[in-house]
Amino acid sequence: MITIPVYDIILLPGVSFYFKKDAYEKWNLGEMEEGEDVLFLLLREQKDFSEMTSEDFYPVGFAARVEGVDGEGVVQMKVQNRVSISDLEQVDGKMTATASILPELDDIPEKEAKERFERMRASYLQFIQGFQWGVWARNIVLHWRSMEELVCASSGYLNLTWEEKYAVMAEDSRSRRYELMEQAVYEFIEGTKATEAAKEAQQSDHEKVYREAALKKQIDFLQKELDAMHPENISDVRKFELKIEESGMNETARREAEKVLNRMKQEGKEGHEYGMLYDYLDFVTSLSWKREEVPEIDLGKVEQVLDEDHYGLKKVKERIVQQMAVVALNKKQSGSILLFVGAPGTGKTSFGQGIARALGRKYVRISLGGVRDEAEIRGHRRTYIGAMPGRIMEGMKRCGVSNPVMVLDEVDKLAKEYSGDPASALLEVLDPEQNGTFTDHYMNVPYDLSQVLFVCTANTTDTIPEPLLNRMEVIQFPGYTAVEKFYIAKKHLLPRVMEDTGIKAKNLKVSDGAIRRMIEEYTMESGVRGLKKQLETLCRNAAVKLVKGERKSITVSEKKLPDYLGRQNLHHDKKLEEAVPGTVTGLAWTSAGGEILFIETRLIKGDGKLIITGQLGDVMKESVQIAVSVAKSLFPEEAAQLEEHDLHIHVPAGAVPKDGPSAGITITTAIASLLTGKAVSPEFAMTGEISLRGTVLPIGGLPEKLMAAQRAGITRVLIPADNVEDLQEVAEEVKEQLEIFPVKNISDVLKQTGI
Repeated sequence: MITIPVYDIILLPGVSFYFKKDAYEKWNLGEMEEGEDVLFLLLREQKDFSEMTSEDFYPVGFAARVEGVDGEGVVQMKVQNRVSISDLEQVDGKMTATASILPELDDIPEKEAKERFERMRASYLQFIQGFQWGVWARNIVLHWRSMEELVCASSGYLNLTWEEKYAVMAEDSRSRRYELMEQAVYEFIEGTKATEAAKEAQQSDHEKVYREAALKKQIDFLQKELDAMHPENISDVRKFELKIEESGMNETARREAEKVLNRMKQEGKEGHEYGMLYDYLDFVTSLSWKREEVPEIDLGKVEQVLDEDHYGLKKVKERIVQQMAVVALNKKQSGSILLFVGAPGTGKTSFGQGIARALGRKYVRISLGGVRDEAEIRGHRRTYIGAMPGRIMEGMKRCGVSNPVMVLDEVDKLAKEYSGDPASALLEVLDPEQNGTFTDHYMNVPYDLSQVLFVCTANTTDTIPEPLLNRMEVIQFPGYTAVEKFYIAKKHLLPRVMEDTGIKAKNLKVSDGAIRRMIEEYTMESGVRGLKKQLETLCRNAAVKLVKGERKSITVSEKKLPDYLGRQNLHHDKKLEEAVPGTVTGLAWTSAGGEILFIETRLIKGDGKLIITGQLGDVMKESVQIAVSVAKSLFPEEAAQLEEHDLHIHVPAGAVPKDGPSAGITITTAIASLLTGKAVSPEFAMTGEISLRGTVLPIGGLPEKLMAAQRAGITRVLIPADNVEDLQEVAEEVKEQLEIFPVKNISDVLKQTGI
């Protein structure tokens, strides 16, 4: 069977057509005889024979039969069937293929088909009357006997792309094919009328529809042709028209974008506002406006990812899993926004990354530390020079989706100034009742933030405004125990640091003892950021030795650790070696975790003055005044000596400011010990505020304080009875090494300490 590739013509079963053999000599057609079968293959695009491959052809072709060849080499063909093409090959300069007949779905009665054809032919005859060539064309039109002949004969004039022509030929349903052919012909007729003839009177409703469709398609077709010929010259206006059309914007945003686009057209590239208008359209069309499908949440995977990335923090993980379960049921963010609160380096931000990985969502982080201007959140109005969108919408553009996990870092460091209150602006972002229509001043149109999973982080809640804090659920990151730090360093930090520095596992070994010594003597924090820095220092020094060739493999033991980290640069306070009257160990919370501190008291010959040293804040100074009064009331006889002596109270490390309501019982006990001469055992440490009635008041930061006591070698700790429930947040390995005594009043304290 002769095989001929063709391009950009319409063939349909039952249609006769003619072609000259000379035009197809390159296919080596040879002598074509009547009754011979020919297979026509449809090229996707016009190519030379040497460049053709099987991928260049559509899967549907046509089988035709030769009905005659005249003396001038004109061949008359008749299309027999549509066929499915497979196994295309080039052999000796010819194309060969396997063809199987495609069934026709004859779902239109012949009577209806004939009536529709007659109506269309009548429309054609009426249409050509207005042209000079109408008389000549009339005889051709009258010879057409079917819709297929009409469309095939006029295919070169129809405003159809090659893909649209192929869609007509590939259609199995005869009824659907008629609809496509009618639409194409009517669009051609109405389009030609619009182009060639003057505007006529009102037409029927269906003609208006066809004409409008034809005009739009004509414009789009011509624009696409121009863009394809010169893609580098595509206009900014056309580019934004396409972006707006494809963006999926809500109706309000679309109207605003089209309004700005019209201004941009009128302004022209030389206009002074053109750049501002361009930047706006570029921003809004770069956002993801379409709602993302919410994937199923696998709680098992969430737990697995959180355990892989973070060691310990069991309570934190449980609360996150609970939140994810709620999101899985509601298919959206619901309930309070999660607020991770804890010391630096405890893993707050990386937990946000872990949540994003577990949910299979994009992750974006926005730092709010030092933000003072409300416009940093809501954006600037476009009337200002240098206007920019807010950080929230900038983050949405950066991630490219509408449902990322967005971590808002350091919300406790927002500042309020004359230029507005950024914390108040953040309320609209985080409130589930409002953020579905969040309006950035720069965009000036609502954007749906309800699909975003917000996670906030802070070091403390003290500086977060109450209205904002009420919209969040605080999850405390208590910090890591020494045991947890050891496993974090061994399983997570050290392998990561070695990978970053290019050191292979076989070249460097760090002993468990070295890691423990590094934790105890070279870091002072609740988190592990400082620990990671020490590991980086160790690996850098090891890298120097490896590169110089001094060692092929290095083992860092506990004794050799100073060779890589230098001398011990931190000295944690340890418990006292011996009991001294007037000196008691207290517990304090710091931004880096917990620490022990000593309250030292002395009587000095004088006239009853009270001397306070150690950089104490106002709250602790008041605690001293209360402690003195309580001690005098408890020991009136011993307190008589205060009339002839000055009482000096000192808290060591005077260069470090100290403040907070938790040292009351420690100061009272120290004064009582001094007055009675009874020393308190160094095994004791205590924390708690005191009232004038002698009641022990609750305190905060209990987990960190108990970790500090355990690290310092303390074995007995006195805590307020109201803080007993907080012991649930304390690591088991810490509680196992401490004997904890809840106390309700100062009498309980003195009884436990033997005063």
